[in-house]
Amino acid sequence: MFPPLLSIAPRLSGVNRAAARNFLIGHGGLLICALFLLVGLAAAGDYGIGPDEEDQRWIAQANLNYILGQGDSLDALPYPIVLYGAAFELPLLLAERALGLEDYYYIHRLRLTLTHLFFILGAFFCYRLACHLFPNRLIALFALLIFLLHPRIYAHSFVNSKDLPFLSMFVIALYLLERAFRRDTPGAFVLLGIAVGLLTNLRIMGIMLLPAVLALRGLDLFYAGGGPERKSILLSAGLFILAAGLTVYALAPYAWTNPGDYLTASLALTINHPHVAWQLFQGEVIPSNALPPQYNAVWFSITTPPPLLLLGLAGMAAVLARVGRRPGALFRNTRGRFAGLLLAAFLLPPLAAALLGSTHAHHWRHFFFLYAPFCLLAAGGLAWLAHRFSRWRPGRAGVYGLAGLGVGLILLQMTQLHPWQHDYFNFLVDRTTPERLRTQYAMNHWQLAYREGLEYLLARHPGETLVVRGSEKLERHRQILPPAARRRLPAAGSRADYELLEPDSSQPPANLNLAFRRQIYRNTLVALRPLHPARMSPEIVAAYRELYRQALAGDPIIRADYDVYLNDKRLIFVRENCPPDRWDAWLGVRLFPGHSEILPPEIRHPGSYATFGSPRVRLGELCLAALQLPAYAQGDLILMQRNLGNFGPVGDPLWSELYSLSRPGLRELIADYRRNQPEPAGPDAFEVFLDRDAGRNRLLYYKANCTNADYATRIFLHIAPVNRADLPDYSQGSGFENRDFPIAYYGGRPGGECVAIVPLPDYPIASIRTGQHIPGQGDLWAVELAMGR
Repeated sequence: MFPPLLSIAPRLSGVNRAAARNFLIGHGGLLICALFLLVGLAAAGDYGIGPDEEDQRWIAQANLNYILGQGDSLDALPYPIVLYGAAFELPLLLAERALGLEDYYYIHRLRLTLTHLFFILGAFFCYRLACHLFPNRLIALFALLIFLLHPRIYAHSFVNSKDLPFLSMFVIALYLLERAFRRDTPGAFVLLGIAVGLLTNLRIMGIMLLPAVLALRGLDLFYAGGGPERKSILLSAGLFILAAGLTVYALAPYAWTNPGDYLTASLALTINHPHVAWQLFQGEVIPSNALPPQYNAVWFSITTPPPLLLLGLAGMAAVLARVGRRPGALFRNTRGRFAGLLLAAFLLPPLAAALLGSTHAHHWRHFFFLYAPFCLLAAGGLAWLAHRFSRWRPGRAGVYGLAGLGVGLILLQMTQLHPWQHDYFNFLVDRTTPERLRTQYAMNHWQLAYREGLEYLLARHPGETLVVRGSEKLERHRQILPPAARRRLPAAGSRADYELLEPDSSQPPANLNLAFRRQIYRNTLVALRPLHPARMSPEIVAAYRELYRQALAGDPIIRADYDVYLNDKRLIFVRENCPPDRWDAWLGVRLFPGHSEILPPEIRHPGSYATFGSPRVRLGELCLAALQLPAYAQGDLILMQRNLGNFGPVGDPLWSELYSLSRPGLRELIADYRRNQPEPAGPDAFEVFLDRDAGRNRLLYYKANCTNADYATRIFLHIAPVNRADLPDYSQGSGFENRDFPIAYYGGRPGGECVAIVPLPDYPIASIRTGQHIPGQGDLWAVELAMGR
């Protein structure tokens, strides 16, 4: 009895293995997506809050209020907010309201979870599209895995509710595009039109699929046979346009009254965004509206895992080889057309941005949607290589094995980087040391490290209540911690235990005392400064004592609330018998170098000055601070102390003093100019001097007996050029450049004086009219300034 059963057991186990293999291949996409969803639900709490999350919720709320007739006209909303689509943000807001969430910890977790869920949905559609493009289901599973395993995109799939939903919707639209042309039914093209409308609402560049679909329909019309077939093609094209247009219109309230303005303004915003920021790129700090043409290509190359880059190049080569062998397939064959579309979708958008000189966000996040066609091209590259090596018996298995190994290595590195995948770089960047890496490219540009910094402090001081000071972004990260953790981290007031800072990602790094060191190259994100001796190590206390000794070895350059010493371009602030309400106030200096070119571009202010702040410490009754001036420092300094709010220097100075690093200083210049220039325009007017010494071209405003109202006042400054063509575009209509400013913007208030130092433009100036203006009272005084001395 038993021998027959034993004889068929191997056959049964073989059947079971085959059934299991077929089940895994057939349902592998769903299983992988389910697994990644479970991991995502567990990992969502590890990420910080993106800088735009509050703005995104505000956009959704403004649109919802307008739809319900409860808010202002959208015309009253600030530009460019009215142009941002809310097709993804509105469902997030409605889900938050439906669940009755009020604590931001839970709101934030919901947003991260739903954003990541939509990313998983996009990945599944990428898999389904690959199933139709490639007969081998293993290739489709590979496309799914690499869609999910790009380190930077994976991290952004939690914290970025702008660019990642656009990526997910883009791949969904590509799937529906392929489906519409495969089925060729009116309903399929209506569904495609709705998808393109949703995509366009998320970002206006989604409109690029509209001409792509119409071009493909045009090819179908060109090769069509009889009249019924042509009518069907025209009908489906018309329904597609109608569905896309109605969807865009329905989802954009601003378009309800201004459809033409909405489209043109949105496209203009995409090409040249008004917000310009400095970006560290290849070791240089460059404004975002003047980046080199290779910007996106370089960022894509250095932040995409090398195995994927190689397979993507192979896939593009395969498409080009097919076109070279059979050019007609690009127009006649459905699969050939779609391969050409994928190649165009990957290459043309960044090329167009480079040719148009568009303003770019940090790294290539505005072009994350390119990763959808790239994944499919990389999967095609794997299929092409497997086919090329199939004649050699182990060749195909070797290609698949190397691809699997590459995916495994990427997964391992992502696990090691967690939750810092958003700062992944590959070996194309010199990352031998963390500081070397930070001098080349912007890192942690969304400043997500605050969360881990706060969690580090809580773990370091179990059970204690800590007051931590930092920027507004630190406060946002405090709000997303669990309620129990927040109770141990009250908002900073006049006293703080620690100062937690993150370096500006647009600047090369400064030397910072680091709270902790991350694995691989993540060790320059968070600077932690203890502000009380109880929180300091003995080494830090000894260092501050030595600083105090060095200060007393010389004479102070300024005696005020603090005595200020200058030691080899290091300012040391010292106060004996320091009262508790003054020790923690912000100490800093505003540097006016005289020549704006002296300032490095990453900190060059429109007023051609730089502001530096200093950490404070209290050792018993002694208050100390030190501030190292940069090597380029020269010219005039205004040293000051301000009370701190929760998020930084605010309010009028507690005291401020003027000091010149070089002579003649500002006071000497004013005394000199008084002998050569007319009296002020009136008893309450500022003295205004034109300073052109040593190649400088600036105005000096000075008032000896300065009131609080004077310090908060607004100065109007109208500059008429010799040649009107020299004016910026926005000033061409008026015929003069308007540089109105508050005194506090360009200057300071040392003692009872008001001082402002204002650089003039480089172009030849015909005349200057300036004066003091108070809203509701008009001009208090005005003067026409002669350009010669």
